[in-house]
Amino acid sequence: MSFILKRVSSVLIAFIVAFGISVDAKAFEPGEQAADFTLPGKTGVVKLSDMKGSVIYLDFWASWCGPCRQSFPWMNRMQAKFKDKGFQVLAVNLDAKTDQATKFLSQVPADFTVAFDSKGQTPRVYGVKGMPTSFLIDRNGKVLWQHAGFNSADTQELEQKIQAALEAR
Repeated sequence: MSFILKRVSSVLIAFIVAFGISVDAKAFEPGEQAADFTLPGKTGVVKLSDMKGSVIYLDFWASWCGPCRQSFPWMNRMQAKFKDKGFQVLAVNLDAKTDQATKFLSQVPADFTVAFDSKGQTPRVYGVKGMPTSFLIDRNGKVLWQHAGFNSADTQELEQKIQAALEAR
């Protein structure tokens, strides 16, 4: 057990150092406007503000993240289930080398928009402290909530929050 704890601690420290994330980085509070960004994507340029009018599940992930590997099938299901209601998943990869993300995506396909931030600027703006971290953004671009980590036990609650955001006008 102590080996696992040491390994998790070393990965977290490496992540914080690699991305220059301050331990006291400010996360977006519910009701705040989500920060816009433009990043290269799997199929071209991805700009958050271009998705305004949709409910967005913004997910920050990395290829080395075990829970991220578990979250992708669920995000694929949510994208398929709610796409016609104006829902979009946007997953921002934070690997320093895009080829690591590409290898991950060949093993765990994404049926949603994927962007790449190899310099780690976007997670700093959003106050991301761990992988994965997700934000639900309403149709007007305001943050509804933030969720850290991924556990299949949380999926029912997450889906309910997505449904409520889609029903709100």
